[in-house]
Amino acid sequence: MLSANNVKFSYSSRHDLLRDISVALEPGSFLAILGVNGCGKSTLMQLMVDILQPQGGAIELDGVPMHSVKRRDRAKNIAFVSQHSHANRLTVYDAILMGRHPHSDDSTTEEDRKVVNDVMGKLGLKGYSLRYMDELSGGEYQKVVLARAFVQQTPILLLDEPTNNLDPANCHEVMQAVRDEVDQRSVSAAAVMHDINLSLGYCDRFMFVKDGVVESLGGPETITPERIKKIYGLEADVIEHKGQRVVIARKATSCNRRNLEDKEKQ
Repeated sequence: MLSANNVKFSYSSRHDLLRDISVALEPGSFLAILGVNGCGKSTLMQLMVDILQPQGGAIELDGVPMHSVKRRDRAKNIAFVSQHSHANRLTVYDAILMGRHPHSDDSTTEEDRKVVNDVMGKLGLKGYSLRYMDELSGGEYQKVVLARAFVQQTPILLLDEPTNNLDPANCHEVMQAVRDEVDQRSVSAAAVMHDINLSLGYCDRFMFVKDGVVESLGGPETITPERIKKIYGLEADVIEHKGQRVVIARKATSCNRRNLEDKEKQ
């Protein structure tokens, strides 16, 4: 299990971005991490994979401080899809195959090839095998990066805005693929999300971050008009449609827009 325990982090001595964050990723559960731009969601992801180190509290993998876990062991346990990555001159197939490195030595096994082919089929990428990464569209590239994370076959999957650059159809395809991983392999998944309705369709736990702390953590029942107003300064209705909660935002007033802009600047 991956957990953050009373984590604190700051980019500036005058302002704590994260003051007291605690959350544990549960097997077989898909957590959406929500909040306004700049509230520390992506920073929390980077702390959880040891790209950044907490200035207070601890990140632990199965009770062991993350900084004590060997790099190869981290790669066997946690797959991370960052918000920003850079294309290179690898073919799509070779880029995805890189996700198998924690499980093999220098040689590629038949099992490696099978896993890669299965994941490429699941994400509709088989026709892209010989394309180069730097020739792909933003959406195509995002799906390849996700496929590379899938072939790691880790028990923990962390995604920073996984539907970035994707059209609506591909957003749902990607989220369903993550949900399948969670359900079929009992993966612990967490994703930084902006689209609340998309997260409601596929996630089962929801964490709102506000003012450096966890404002709320729970199931779909935590998504309420009052919470949407508190977090985003946005008037909204939350309705039930075919057994699922749906957020319907009301037209933003100029006052609401200014409030939201002020929140994002903080």
